[in-house]
Amino acid sequence: MTKPVKLILAAVIVLFVGAVAAAMFVRRPSESTWVEIVQDGKVLYTLDIADSENRTFTIESADGGYNKVEIIDGAIRISDADCPDRTCVNTGFLRSETIPIVCLPHRLIIRYTEEQEDEN
Repeated sequence: MTKPVKLILAAVIVLFVGAVAAAMFVRRPSESTWVEIVQDGKVLYTLDIADSENRTFTIESADGGYNKVEIIDGAIRISDADCPDRTCVNTGFLRSETIPIVCLPHRLIIRYTEEQEDEN
């Protein structure tokens, strides 16, 4: 192999290893059990999902739409929604601090947060 080919191969290997490391960092599970449910920039709920009982509740949006939020065995997800693409439903359970569950049509975000003193 010539020197330029070796350099290109080395650069590709470095980029591949960097991409794998970045993907692992982004997908790391959260150490927190506290979540915030935010709509239109306003915190609606702050919950400790580890201590919450299994339940389902509905959050309605200003446009008349809805998201059904489900807490099961210390995990949270949007189980149903009337938004057109249902990306929030297809996201599944909240697993990562860096990747929240988002419903853009209803402006709803479910994300991990720091531990709170009082539960809303």
